[in-house]
Amino acid sequence: MRKGHHKLRKERRPPPKEPKAPPPPVQLPARVKVPTLPAKTLLPTPGTFLWTCREGFEGPLFEELCWHKTSVTLLSAGLVQSEKLPRVMPTFARMVFRVDAVVATPQEAAQVLGPRRLKVQVWVPDTQAGNARAGECVAWESTIAALREGQSDPSTPWSAFELGAGLGQVSLVAPHTAAVGVVPAREALSLAAGGRARMKRTAEAPSRAAMKLDEALEWVGVAPGKGDVCVDLGSAPGGWTRRLVERGARVWSVDTGLLAPDLASHGRVKHFHQSAFAFAPDEPCDWLFCDMAWRPLEVAQLLAKWARNRWARQLVANLKLPMKDKLPTLVRARAALEAGGWSDVTLRQLYHDRDEVTVKAIRRHA
Repeated sequence: MRKGHHKLRKERRPPPKEPKAPPPPVQLPARVKVPTLPAKTLLPTPGTFLWTCREGFEGPLFEELCWHKTSVTLLSAGLVQSEKLPRVMPTFARMVFRVDAVVATPQEAAQVLGPRRLKVQVWVPDTQAGNARAGECVAWESTIAALREGQSDPSTPWSAFELGAGLGQVSLVAPHTAAVGVVPAREALSLAAGGRARMKRTAEAPSRAAMKLDEALEWVGVAPGKGDVCVDLGSAPGGWTRRLVERGARVWSVDTGLLAPDLASHGRVKHFHQSAFAFAPDEPCDWLFCDMAWRPLEVAQLLAKWARNRWARQLVANLKLPMKDKLPTLVRARAALEAGGWSDVTLRQLYHDRDEVTVKAIRRHA
């Protein structure tokens, strides 16, 4: 595992020396001592809220929930329980629902879900132990579907969203044991089962970077379209640039490295062969994208400069977090973005993110 900022890949030439505004003073919330994971999975309590996250990020999720005084319990790898919902959704959560019951059979799960109009999702935590039991999901799904046959359930999670229906949650938290509940589709952290929004690899864009962007835009809920001008900072070799061009956008691709030959010659791509830290656009753009492997607080200051100078209206970026203690960095990064002028700043660790989080924001005022 990478440790420390010095392990991050750096651009081929350092950013220019220029006067920098001092970072805004940040009052960190009181730190919380995170307990060790229990040796055996603790079952959630009916009436509480069950959270799932990427394996290894239970500690940051636990601490975020503690900051909101939600009475938190670590249940196992990938699973955290709280007695209340926080005012702000935590960065490291993928899915949350209120537990109505803990059951031992799919028949019991179907009974708990009842005749409500639902798209039922059966899932295991995204952990080594959970993934080893993924085969159980098929049997539970088929049995529950047979018992609900004849009901006018939505065919997809998106249909449930459009209809204002619910997502029935059946989380196989332990062998032959499921936590069952319902979350309104329009309030769910993700429409994907367990928050695992798997994007498709394509021959044209086989990289994980492209899938990260696809998932990020699905999360944002709006995407660049024909004629939109996008800036892609730290773009080489062009995974995000390619995806944006495929959506019809024009892309100003900024990197000291080289783009793939077909992108470098594309009519809607203009390559600025320079450091992302030195680049200044001649005119404002519609979207700012950034997926640089660089120190997160320096990236946040760079993105803040774009809002401060009114160079972009919408932001989608990744912040890399190779350090062990991630939350202080995220608190400071958010403060820098907001101080620069970005509004509705939201950070979330999406399914295709690893030691990183995705940021979305808009600039409300011209």
